Amino acid sequence: MEVSVPLQKMALYKEGQLVKTYLVSTSKFGLGDEKGSYRTPTGKMEVAEKIGSGKPAGAVFKSRQWTGEVIKPNTPGRDPIVSRILWLNGLEPENKNAYARCIYIHGTAAERDIGKAASYGCVRMKSKDVIDLYERVGEGSKVFIVRKGLWRDAEKEREAAAPIEVIPPVEPLALAAPLSPVDPPAVKPVWNELSIFKSGADVLREGGFDTSYLDVKPSTPSVSVAPVQLAP
Repeated sequence: MEVSVPLQKMALYKEGQLVKTYLVSTSKFGLGDEKGSYRTPTGKMEVAEKIGSGKPAGAVFKSRQWTGEVIKPNTPGRDPIVSRILWLNGLEPENKNAYARCIYIHGTAAERDIGKAASYGCVRMKSKDVIDLYERVGEGSKVFIVRKGLWRDAEKEREAAAPIEVIPPVEPLALAAPLSPVDPPAVKPVWNELSIFKSGADVLREGGFDTSYLDVKPSTPSVSVAPVQLAP
């Protein structure tokens, strides 16, 4: 929960997401934590106790006990604590006296004053709103009372003020000039002639041996292969 004193508004969050907002009323004497000051403390607190489960809207509490009386909103001359009580415990030096000072979030019969600073230190709410809040939060829930606007409102303002990135249009690609035809390269023959058969004397002669005693003349190739060209 977050209570904005300037806005007189409470925001309820769950896992960082805004669930609901309510109008409230903080102290008409300003902000502070001094005993007997009737001021609303600021900073981080928690719900220490929940009081009033099952009681009717408008149930009047005195010293956190239901008196048995039920009154309507804005009853003339009446300004008691009604409907539900969330008793706060301070978690920081600036609000260390909150629990001892009996600082509550509670319903009020003076609903006409909701939305403006009119309490004696507590955070007041309309009966229907405090009952709704009571059902949504548990003991140990954190409460932040701040001297500025609500966190989520500030986030929205930052998002709205963020510059929008403009992506320039993509220039059309220029078409390349058509390729000119290229004459295929001339194919050279892999070989010109290939002798398939050689005599044994030819092999010896090529190896440097004397073949005169063999009385054999060098052989003539018996098979020739025409030049072969590869297809382009």
